[in-house]
Amino acid sequence: MSRVHDALRKAGQENTPAKGNAARSPRIPTSEPPRVDAVPVEEGTVQDGIATATLVRDPYVGLENLEACIQSAQRIPFNPLGDALLVNPDKPRDAPAEEFRSLRTRLNHMQTVQPLHTLVVTSASPAEGKSFTAANLALTQAQLAEHRVLLVDFDFRRPTVDKVFQIPIAPGMTNYLQGTAPFSEVIRRVGDSNLYLITAGDPVTNPLELLNLKECASLLAEVRSHFDWVILDSPPLLFAADGNLLATMCDGTILVVRIGTTTFDSVSRALQSLCENNVLGIVVNGARRGELYSKYNYYHDYYTYGADGDGKEEPGRELEADTVASNS
Repeated sequence: MSRVHDALRKAGQENTPAKGNAARSPRIPTSEPPRVDAVPVEEGTVQDGIATATLVRDPYVGLENLEACIQSAQRIPFNPLGDALLVNPDKPRDAPAEEFRSLRTRLNHMQTVQPLHTLVVTSASPAEGKSFTAANLALTQAQLAEHRVLLVDFDFRRPTVDKVFQIPIAPGMTNYLQGTAPFSEVIRRVGDSNLYLITAGDPVTNPLELLNLKECASLLAEVRSHFDWVILDSPPLLFAADGNLLATMCDGTILVVRIGTTTFDSVSRALQSLCENNVLGIVVNGARRGELYSKYNYYHDYYTYGADGDGKEEPGRELEADTVASNS
């Protein structure tokens, strides 16, 4: 037994560095690197002497504080593109604005008889006016004082919301779904209005795969309880499967057709492509200024406000409107 103790003592003396020697014993190599628990850090910070170049966090965590994110949304000015053909709140008597108010009234009535908060606006083919309809419907709904409206650009292939409202395209929905931006950074509020926007985000090569993520369905299910209307601009039904998938996640679908462009066959195939029977109706776009608009102007121009703003009837206005209607 004493020989064992002597051998251990001798081995310990050989492995002990000499006094005053600053050299360390060589590190024993291991088959795998030591495990380090990941700690979320903010972009640009320094941790353990190493500069952090990327943002490490979970953007989906913010959904439990969704209302706080909405309340603190970044505000942007209402500065639409000049030729975007958006309804003008300062000209409520324009015929297109009245048409969208009629659409708003019908949808709000339907909302009283069935659960209806998330809405997909799509078309059978491109260039039929789906983005134009989605943006104007969102603007018209937001004009109601008690309504809070969210317009989301889910057309990742040809986004338009950023161009129409002249705002940066990113961060947007693709950034949120990929986990590179939280919800609080992708939502924006238009001035002091009730309209909120989410742009498409950075371009992606797999739009349909992003829409199949569980985070997409979870987000749509969550925002419907915080907004009166959530309006989605989606790709055309016959050119991408995105709109069909989004329709299964939402309460209703509106199909936009254009006079002189959309064929009956394309409308039939578009309706058949929808996985669920949740089509609320069809919006006809591209109508000419004919008898309907002339009579509309005749009716609304009967009473006008004078130069002094007294709201009295302007003499001879009825005859003038009748003349215009007869010559149109």
